[in-house]
Amino acid sequence: MEIIATPIEGLLIVKPRVFEDARGFFYESYNQQRFRELGVDASFCQDNLSRSSYGVVRGLHYQLMPHSQAKLVSAVVGAVWDVAVDLRTDSPTFGQWYGIELSEQNKLQFLIPKGFAHGFSVISPVAVFSYKCDDFYNPALERGILYNDPALNIDWKIEPGKMLVSAKDQVHPSFADADKF
Repeated sequence: MEIIATPIEGLLIVKPRVFEDARGFFYESYNQQRFRELGVDASFCQDNLSRSSYGVVRGLHYQLMPHSQAKLVSAVVGAVWDVAVDLRTDSPTFGQWYGIELSEQNKLQFLIPKGFAHGFSVISPVAVFSYKCDDFYNPALERGILYNDPALNIDWKIEPGKMLVSAKDQVHPSFADADKF
């Protein structure tokens, strides 16, 4: 397993060691001891899966303290454009976002620490997306940021007319008005 830093401190790309042959492939998607050896100290307690069709945009979601969540995410089937936005007011990259393609083919994972909003768009016909979370879902502390806020200018890799966005995600506040860390 290899940990790759991004330009935003704390956001990490995880590249698993994949064993592949004519029968298929195998890789270890999570090993707490190995992650700790690599400097990642997260104890995951909840796993989630979502299945979505092309053009679906989910996000930008996060939870406030004391139940903020770190997430380890990946695309099990298909491909997504995954985005994290830095909401840490004391960070030099506050308000910046980073995106990465996660796919069934590249088998990359994205480690998103506490203090970030997260979202993704489906760029394949269908995608099954996996989330490992280090705290439980808490609806009272759930928050969101408008996915198409011009101040963030996120390229979701989907034509605007082809985006499928939930009613809930269409009414989140702007970045400027959203709760921060």
